Amino acid sequence: MKAGCSIVEKPEGGGGYQFPDWAYKTESSPGSRQIQLWHFILELLQKEEFRHVIAWQQGEYGEFVIKDPDEVARLWGRRKCKPQMNYDKLSRALRYYYNKRILHKTKGKRFTYKFNFNKLVMPNYPFINIRSSGKMQIL
Repeated sequence: MKAGCSIVEKPEGGGGYQFPDWAYKTESSPGSRQIQLWHFILELLQKEEFRHVIAWQQGEYGEFVIKDPDEVARLWGRRKCKPQMNYDKLSRALRYYYNKRILHKTKGKRFTYKFNFNKLVMPNYPFINIRSSGKMQIL
């Protein structure tokens, strides 16, 4: 493990919420787990402390805006132990989710994306409730 990098483990009970096993992509080293970008974005959107960086769009179901792209990229790079991460690289990774229909770019709105919760959440996350405001509530 690289110095200063944190390994993200599936949270054990008590506080917060858990994603099912399939939400974590296994790494080459046995027993370790690697978070996916869409999962990381959902985590940031749930934390009040990151509202100045990334937030749900008011009135739009599943839509979010990246208010500070450089900071989101920095946070993602820190999580992945990739200090050279920048928004260009992060946005390239986001584009891979377009074909998978996990999320898409909102036309005409800079740094704004929309989750396809019908594809992502409903069949796979029965414990997550999506309000009509687009905000997610962990049950």
